[in-house]
Amino acid sequence: MSLVVCADVGSTWTKAAVVELDAGSLVGAASVPTTVGSDVLHGLDAAVAAAAGRAGAGAGAALPWYVCSSAGGGLRLAVVGYEPLVTAQAGRRVGLSAGADVVHVAAGRLAAADVAAVRAARPDVVLLVGGTDGGDVDTVTHNATRLARARWRVPVVLAGNVEVRDGLAAVLSAAGVPVTVADNVLPRIGVLAPASARAAIREVFLRHVIGGKRLSRGSRFARLVRAATPDAVLTGVEVLADVVGGDLVVVDVGGATTDVYSVLTPDERAGGPGREVAGTWWRARTVEGDLGMRWSAPGVVRAAVEERLLDAAGQEALASAAAVRAADPGFLPVGDGDRLVEGRIAALAATVALRRHARGAASGERAGRDLRDVRLLVGSGGVLRHADPGAAVGVLTRVLTDHAGGWPLPRAARPVVDVDYVLAAGGLLAGEHPVAAGALLRRHLGGD
Repeated sequence: MSLVVCADVGSTWTKAAVVELDAGSLVGAASVPTTVGSDVLHGLDAAVAAAAGRAGAGAGAALPWYVCSSAGGGLRLAVVGYEPLVTAQAGRRVGLSAGADVVHVAAGRLAAADVAAVRAARPDVVLLVGGTDGGDVDTVTHNATRLARARWRVPVVLAGNVEVRDGLAAVLSAAGVPVTVADNVLPRIGVLAPASARAAIREVFLRHVIGGKRLSRGSRFARLVRAATPDAVLTGVEVLADVVGGDLVVVDVGGATTDVYSVLTPDERAGGPGREVAGTWWRARTVEGDLGMRWSAPGVVRAAVEERLLDAAGQEALASAAAVRAADPGFLPVGDGDRLVEGRIAALAATVALRRHARGAASGERAGRDLRDVRLLVGSGGVLRHADPGAAVGVLTRVLTDHAGGWPLPRAARPVVDVDYVLAAGGLLAGEHPVAAGALLRRHLGGD
């Protein structure tokens, strides 16, 4: 057998899976609390040893390892663009697709106060965009020069107008700014080209960010990590869409955020007169930073009230439970009452997140996203993986019966839970072992 280890080091849990490549099958899995308070390698090694032991592969040390991470807050990205509705919005979408938490978006010519605002957002990376190829050069030139003169030291990915890109990279580099060059994210109006910038952000994340998080002593952890977790998951979602065919949605309910991924099939809308000037976003990710099971649990209650999913009595009943979870992110449910509350918060978080994703508010898409043809709704996150299978599917069923949301529901979606956390594993394997990645995802999530 040809075995490999796939692992995700999250902020709360570290998950490991042993995959047999020839059959694309999962032969061992385990999860342990992330040891972020000491050295994340302690938890990672323990998770891998447990998963490998269940697979009959010893401690797993001799196997190839594929690791992603969102520990320490993941990847924080600021976007600086030409104007808010086109290049800055395109940059924001690319950042989300690269697995980043987009913490700040600035548009136009940066003033001193604007640079201070970007700095205050504490990004790990700045994505500097502006101008279509052959279009405006003044704004991106001004902004690159402003950052150079501001003694900027946060890594910059430069993905703007190709006519001035190399010259501006030289200006930034000469000023001591770590800079990586990528293709223009918006080479022409209506054409979104995320691949090059997404790869560059991933490279910067691995080269500059992982080590800077001080999650582990020494360099071993930085050498092991291949991607930010949301980047790996989105790749897995894309592979799953390819192998099952048709539109799909993934809702990942985490402790601090709820992420929604969707893959839609391109159709005549892509070239129609109403297309987005920042490009049609067929493979998308949105992040809801106020919706989560622990740190952001009170935000779920507030958002549910705003969405009229909770009345006053329901708000009162959930508010105290949400406050307990926010105050103690390590909280574990004990008894049926706690588990019922967990399911209720999860269902509300997933429902609100999917409403926002469909409306397009979180991604900036004016027309929203048409999810009516979604065939598969995948639920992910510890609250669903560790729940009773019937309760977990019940959370997704409630999302699919949200008829008051003002968004078109999927007409015939099948709900399934990523119990074994194979989306991240499939994404990690997709580059070097695409056949195994596809088989793994089809087997566990596609109904095979």
